[in-house]
Amino acid sequence: MTTLSGASANQLAVANPWSMVPPLGNLDAYISAANRLPMLTLEEEQGFARRLRDHNDLEAAGALILSHLRLVVSISRQYLGYGLPHGDLIQEGNVGLMKAVKRFDPDQGVRLVSYAMHWIKAEIHEYILKNWRMVKVATTKAQRKLFFNLRSMKQGFKADSAAADNGTHRDTLSPDEVSQMATRLNVKPEEVLEMETRLSGGDVLLDPGPSDDGDEAFGPIAYLADATQEPTALLESQQRDRLSSDGIATALEALDERSRRIVEERWLKVNDDGSGGMTLHDLAAVYGVSAERIRQIEVAAMKKMKKALADYA
Repeated sequence: MTTLSGASANQLAVANPWSMVPPLGNLDAYISAANRLPMLTLEEEQGFARRLRDHNDLEAAGALILSHLRLVVSISRQYLGYGLPHGDLIQEGNVGLMKAVKRFDPDQGVRLVSYAMHWIKAEIHEYILKNWRMVKVATTKAQRKLFFNLRSMKQGFKADSAAADNGTHRDTLSPDEVSQMATRLNVKPEEVLEMETRLSGGDVLLDPGPSDDGDEAFGPIAYLADATQEPTALLESQQRDRLSSDGIATALEALDERSRRIVEERWLKVNDDGSGGMTLHDLAAVYGVSAERIRQIEVAAMKKMKKALADYA
């Protein structure tokens, strides 16, 4: 099987972007194809974005969309397990991606991946908000049958009980009524009780928005996605790990021996009892200078390390 290099694949995507979209088939084939589509370099991305913005070039828009389909697939996985098909989540995410591409400004100094992520999530959130109530109330054929019959049957039981109890109404079903309903609808008594609880519980806002005092209210939407698996969060975590190991080692090498020892003793060493390293006065005694001089050396060393870390990153 012949494979395309990143440059060749990008050229094909520009010439006929939709030629790289797989034909209709199963979802796994689509995901596999999306993950094989080449990423764009910064220069390519900016070039396509400017062509779209300045000349309304739809082929450039197609190239931007195709190169970020894998991002939609990655984000959509964070919302699995809520009764919604993965394919539908991807489709809604692709709508958000297209909206992001249309509004993207390459001169803002932000990569499309960071900008599009918010649009993709917003579109998926909107889809879940529209379907959450329906999904949670009835997810199987038996539950849908129970849902459509429970209210009318419950009203009949309440009317009968009111007549027997001289007008007194009961809001909940008795054990006998639950058993009768389960038998007539061919479901388990536990399912009748669960559906009654769902119907009587009312709707809960997934995203309640700001409260009356202006603070952000905490709602179930906060549980939907695992923020630690977001592409940007993973990249930031990997960068922090590199800076805390190789980056710091590289920055220390930029210091002279005395400055390096002062930084190591002050910030990088921990005693057996959990306390920090040497104090300014301890180091002053070692080098035969004042504590203020040690502090000045430390400040200068920190500035030099900060610049070395910036260059490393």
